Amino acid sequence: MKFTKSIKNLEKSAIELTVTVEKDEVADIYNKTLAKYVKNAQIPGFRKGHVPANVLERKYGDSIKAEAIESLIDLSFSEIVKEDKDNYPLPYSQPSMEKMPELDVTKDLTYTVKYDVFPKVEVKNFSGINVKEPQVTITDDDVAEELKAMQERNAMVIDKKDETVEKDNVVTIDYVELDESKNEIESTKRQDFVFTVGSGENLYKVDDDILGMKKDESKEITKTFDKNYEDSDLAGKTVTLKVTVKAVKIRDIPALDDDFAQDCNEKYKTLQDMKDDIKNNMETAKNRRIREIKNNSLLEQLVEKNQFEIPDSMLQTELDGRWKMMAQQFQTTPEQLEKMITASGQTKETMLNEWTGNSEKMLKSRIIVDSLIRSKNISVTTEEIEAEFEKIAKEGGMTVEEVKKHYEDPRSKEYLIDETKENKLYDEIYKEIKVSKGDKMSFKELFSNI
Repeated sequence: MKFTKSIKNLEKSAIELTVTVEKDEVADIYNKTLAKYVKNAQIPGFRKGHVPANVLERKYGDSIKAEAIESLIDLSFSEIVKEDKDNYPLPYSQPSMEKMPELDVTKDLTYTVKYDVFPKVEVKNFSGINVKEPQVTITDDDVAEELKAMQERNAMVIDKKDETVEKDNVVTIDYVELDESKNEIESTKRQDFVFTVGSGENLYKVDDDILGMKKDESKEITKTFDKNYEDSDLAGKTVTLKVTVKAVKIRDIPALDDDFAQDCNEKYKTLQDMKDDIKNNMETAKNRRIREIKNNSLLEQLVEKNQFEIPDSMLQTELDGRWKMMAQQFQTTPEQLEKMITASGQTKETMLNEWTGNSEKMLKSRIIVDSLIRSKNISVTTEEIEAEFEKIAKEGGMTVEEVKKHYEDPRSKEYLIDETKENKLYDEIYKEIKVSKGDKMSFKELFSNI
């Protein structure tokens, strides 16, 4: 098709495309459209396919012109974006046209559309970037803490012999608020509530108040809550509770020995085997977390040094995706989630505005990574993917065959390939920039801000 085009760059990675289709093409498309009407039109007094063209133009002139215009725009636009990949419209950006062109078969046809395109960013300058690498050493205390957590997870909860409430006991209680006349407020009644004393995992925070109580004992407790108390219904109020202890239990912590190790996993023969495995797993987690921190720092600095705007349609799609994901987490629909949020005193609009800043940074980071992978021609070989399979198998305590089976799904395999490309990119960049030692921190501190 014969046409000319001009492109004007707009704000936020949008463009204005103006196309002029030559009059010969206009006439050709119009005549083909008219011929289709002639072939298929059924009008009383004429045989199908034999209706004169001038009759059809008088009766369906506007429809014929509208269809011809649509064909001219579709054909020329498709040809343009097929040849010009850099100005291909984003899949979630519908091209808009403020004014439809008028068709005159004796003249050129000109139309203008606006739409969002993928942001263009060239990252060339890495000067001044300094990525700090946290300094973390896994200690025997870190391993001991993980062992203690494993003991807790494998503990048996058994009845306590003296049935007296102490810190760390697992208790079952009934509770209810009392009014000024000591009558029970039915709406506040709760039965068979179970929690660990000292955890604070109860609405009224009665951990210290029930210390020394025995099974089947009841007690009235008066509590005054600070105006900034976490539960708004209790904030600034004084309430009287009636609490009854129904059961007092303790956790029977298993001994740290070879038998415990074997019970946790049959691959362990001794407690030392389990300790070594725990430390190896912690080392893997540490290295992965440090790399994540380094990568995030690098991307934040690259985003700061390479300012560019992202399309509104791209940001809106990202926010909509986060909203739908949140609805899935709450096991509800996006529409029902909005009603829930509104009932809690917030609005969907407020939440989306709060998410906007982080979403913009995340999108810009993705765009920069994509741009660098393309500009540096980063690719992965079959041998590199095989090496990734072996690495994943070693870290996860699986066989290579099990890992490969997991990645049989094309989407999972594609995700692994993309991740491997990114890691190769980061490795290349870290050779070009300054990586200095960061703060010393514990293993727990390393994961404290996740």
